[in-house]
Parts: sequence; structure tokens; C-alpha cells
Amino acid sequence: MTLLLRGGRLPGIDGAVDLLVECGRIARIARAGRLRAEETVAVDGRWVVPGLWDNHVHFSQWASTSRRLDLSGARSAAEAADRVRRRVEESPGDDPIVGFGFHDALWPDSPSRGLLDRAGGDRVVVLIAGDLHSCWVNTAAARRFAPLTADDPEASVLREEASFAVTTELGAADPTTLDRWAGDAARAAAARGVVGIVDLEFGSNLESWQRRISAGLDAVRVEYGVYREQLDGTIRLGLSTGDPIEGTGGLLTVGPYKVITDGSLNTRTALCFEPYPSGAPAGHPSGISNLTQEELIASMRLAAEHGIEPAVHAIGDRANRLALDAFEAVSCRGRIEHAQLVAPEDVPRFARLGVTASVQPEHAMDDRDVADALWPGRTQQAFPLASLHRAGAALALGSDAPVAPLDPWIAVAAAVGRSRDGREPWHPEQSISRVVAFEASARSRIAVGEPADLVVVERDPVACSLAELRTMSVAATLVGGRFTHDLLR
Repeated sequence: MTLLLRGGRLPGIDGAVDLLVECGRIARIARAGRLRAEETVAVDGRWVVPGLWDNHVHFSQWASTSRRLDLSGARSAAEAADRVRRRVEESPGDDPIVGFGFHDALWPDSPSRGLLDRAGGDRVVVLIAGDLHSCWVNTAAARRFAPLTADDPEASVLREEASFAVTTELGAADPTTLDRWAGDAARAAAARGVVGIVDLEFGSNLESWQRRISAGLDAVRVEYGVYREQLDGTIRLGLSTGDPIEGTGGLLTVGPYKVITDGSLNTRTALCFEPYPSGAPAGHPSGISNLTQEELIASMRLAAEHGIEPAVHAIGDRANRLALDAFEAVSCRGRIEHAQLVAPEDVPRFARLGVTASVQPEHAMDDRDVADALWPGRTQQAFPLASLHRAGAALALGSDAPVAPLDPWIAVAAAVGRSRDGREPWHPEQSISRVVAFEASARSRIAVGEPADLVVVERDPVACSLAELRTMSVAATLVGGRFTHDLLR
């Protein structure tokens, strides 16, 4: 079976072309009207670009987010609690109330157990921070998840490992429902031009995606991440990064080994050289290191020796230096996830060590005010995309969904414009070009022999405005020459 996309335009090239697809790859490119095929789809002057990847997603949490109480606009703990109270009144029963998206770094009040108890009563209430690194619980939730919160049973806000454990438990409650939501989320991603994701969800991603794909979920390619709990099992199976998983039609491959070394900016747990002005956890004025350097190196070495590339979460400048030190000690390639604050002397090390900067540009738009408050005098080093690119580092754009929306056009627009909502660009000297941003979002090119992972869009992505880029209208998405989203026919 061959497919002909007739009369499309390629950015930067004059005139319309036909693209012939055979066996899932681009077989020929010619001037419009020159080619024939068994099936022809008229592109009618729309632009054809490579399919886009989101290189950092927590997919199950993203799939669940639309069903959760939205706290993204809450300007205080009291306002967030009031939203919980209204949800209790609107939805009586005993189901847990799960909220998502609060950012408490600039709140005038503190999240407390009593405030949430008064709002939620006997209902289990878990409110997940927008950066995923903490959650606010009421007494009923603390009792429900007591084995997971034993280290600090009286805490109102759970941070790092305790928070991850609670959110993982919430996501594992009903796999059948979650898989249905995942199908909806995958199709929605395809409608935004996404052909693949790197899923760094906490938990057993191999089993989850095997189950989903065998049930017919085929809208996106997936590289699944492995955490410490799955590393030994992955090694026993003889799997390495990049290996395809049998029985998934080439849709599922082994991704990286994810290691979380520090926390986050909003939670004031990102590990930095300088202390936070306020709000850092007791005893950790400059943030938290989740494991020793020796543990990090040993863990990365074990993975690398078995062909599993490390992907090291590092947000603070000290965390990034320690991650780069570990890559140098192990002498392996891999990724640093986030790289939000990087000391100038460490920027060139990414390229020299072969470490990809897996970055989420929309975080800069979400966190600019918090960064100005918590990293005073250092924000010229924050989200340093241009500096990394100029130094030769490979960039990989993503969303960290649900922290930011799973929408690569939003990520590209943020990387290029460093602005949102009509505000002045934030450190525009760190913006990158559209060409660089798209290269960091795609795994293929429009060229003969390349995979037919393609997106058909209504505007020229190179020439349109930033607002149009952020809201790009997608007419079709193809994965291996197969339509996963189609408004053309």
C-alpha cells in the first residue's frame, strides 16, 4: 500500500510538492502533480513538517489531570482550600478529591493540615503541586497513605519521595479507567502533531504500555523510562535503551534510566550553591540532594554497563554540576532532565561529555516570577537554552506534562519567544531560533528514506507569528505513514 500526500508545501522551499510514502517511509519527493499512488490525499497547499516528540512526559498523570480539581490559578492556600470545599459540596460521596497545579512559593499563607481538614472533612484530599515534587494532604489522606508517609506522619506537605509514592498510588488505583484516559490523551496528543513521547511516569511503564498497545492504543510512539525499582528487572530481561519491545508493532521501545537527584524550584528543594531567601525545608537551606554522589555514580554505572542510558533529573545549579560530574566519572552518554539553573562554567560540559539537555521551555514562562524571587541575581543562568545551543549541546524539548501541557507548539513558542500572556520576554538573550527549536522537537527530516512521521499544519511554522505558532492548527498527523489524526479526508 502506497500513500501520496499531494500538493503540500515545505517550510523554506518554494512551490508545492508531492510526498510518496511506502512501507512507512518517505519514498519520493517531487514537484506537485508528478507522482501517483494507490491512495492520494490532497494537502492543498498546507505545510508538511516532521512529526514532533515530547521528550519528557508523565503520561498517566497527564491523562488524569483533566479529571482533577484545577488549582493552577489559586493565589493562596485559603483559595485552594475553598476550591476543595466547593468540590465537596458539588460532588458528595466518599471518593478521594485530587487536585493538581498549585504553586505555593509566592502564596501569602502556608498550606496546613487544619485548613484542608476544614475544607474536605472526612474525605481523602490530596492536592498535587504543579511541579509534581510535593503534595498537600489532609488528615484523612495521611491516614489512608500512612505507610507511605511514615517518615513524617504529621506533615501537611509531603515532599519528594513521599509525594512521589502517594501520587503513584493514586494513579495505580484503577488501571482499566486509567488506560481509557490514556487512550484519550494519546489521541489528543496526535491531534497536536505529536508522533512520539518519552514517558517518565513513576511505576512499571513497560507493563502499562504493553497492555495499552495490545488493546489497540496506537496513536503515538513511546519510549518508556525505567526507575530504580525497575532497573534490575530490565537488566534481567536483557533490554537496553532503544530496543523495540516485541509485539508492539514498533511503537514501544526502551527509554532511559531516570534518576532524580534534587527537587524543584517551587518546592525550594532544587539543589543550589546559594541558599533560598525563604521557605526551604528545615535543615536544607540550599535544597535537597536525594542521593549521595557515590550512590548516583554507582547507579548510573550499573545502568550504562547494561546499555541503559541515564536520564538525570537536575534543576539547581549544584545538582547540574554533580550530574555532569557523574557523567564524567561514568564516561557514558545520556541526558540531564530540566537543566533549569546552570553555572556558566558548566554549560560547555554538556557538549564535551555528550550529555543532552532535555529541557521544558514552558517552565520558564510558568516560573519566571518564582525564579526572580528565589534565584535573585542568577536568572540570567536560568533556562539557558541559547547558551547550551551555542556551546554545542544537543537540546531535546518537552513539557514535563502535566507540569506544562503536552503540546509541542507551546514548547517551541516558549523556547523562541520567552514570553506569554503579552508580557515582555524574560531573558530574551536565551531564546533559540525556530529551526533549532524544531530540530530539538523532531526525530526525523522530510527526506527520502526517513520515517513517514509527519504533521500537516495550516500555517507556515517558520513565518507565522508567535501567537499563531503557540496555537498552531494541525490538519493531520501520521506515524509511519499511518494517519493518527486526520482532518484532510
